[in-house]
Amino acid sequence: MRGMGNMQGMMKKMQKMQKEMMEAQEALNAEQFEGVAGGGMVKVIVTGQREVVEVNLDSSVVDPDDIEMLQDLIVVATNEALKKVDEKTNATMGKFTQGMNLPF
Repeated sequence: MRGMGNMQGMMKKMQKMQKEMMEAQEALNAEQFEGVAGGGMVKVIVTGQREVVEVNLDSSVVDPDDIEMLQDLIVVATNEALKKVDEKTNATMGKFTQGMNLPF
């Protein structure tokens, strides 16, 4: 019967870790990340759920004769913001999956 006590203890630890993981994921999802391009002329804000919630453009970057540059700047800013989400997710959630080789 000693093994059952260990199993119950391990189950409680797993439940606690699962709760902490859910709380950490919820906090990440609520957080916002900013990507910037063109020296701050283009800013994109995304959530931890990787949803674009805001795009800010400086009027000086809006040139009807050079739409391609504006498009490129938006892509760069968006990718930078998404990279920040990935980095924060890996740093935050990695402590839960360390050594387990599990995707999250």
